[in-house]
Amino acid sequence: MRVLARGATVTSDLKPGLRRRQILRVDDTLTVPAMTPAFAGFGDMPPVFATAFMVGFIEWACIEALRPFLGSPERTVGTHVDVSHVAATPVGMMVTADVELVAVKGRKLRFKVSCTDEGGLIGEGLHERAVIDHDKFMARVLTKSGQTGSLS
Repeated sequence: MRVLARGATVTSDLKPGLRRRQILRVDDTLTVPAMTPAFAGFGDMPPVFATAFMVGFIEWACIEALRPFLGSPERTVGTHVDVSHVAATPVGMMVTADVELVAVKGRKLRFKVSCTDEGGLIGEGLHERAVIDHDKFMARVLTKSGQTGSLS
């Protein structure tokens, strides 16, 4: 998919059926208590793979699946997440994210997603992303923030 001037889009080789698999090992930095610096209430929670990090992992898999299809000013941003997290994953286990592009509608992309660990399914659902022009997007962000320079 290529985003053209004035918001027009053209679909290239980006079609439903595109798949990606990512694998990572859960360490202490990916657990629920690791979120404590941002959210104090997580400090005394069990040290298992955090839902927030699972969602981020799913997004990363989608980003990597799409990367070869995007032009240099293009990126994708997450717009919707509908994912269950049904089983805990302890530190040390491997987690696999499997994503499949199931719909392309203009700049909108929908993925069927799932995560498993060595014990089986830990989460599944749908994730939607949108193709954006990075420079135009950042210009809108700067306008919204009231800044005229770059964000650091």
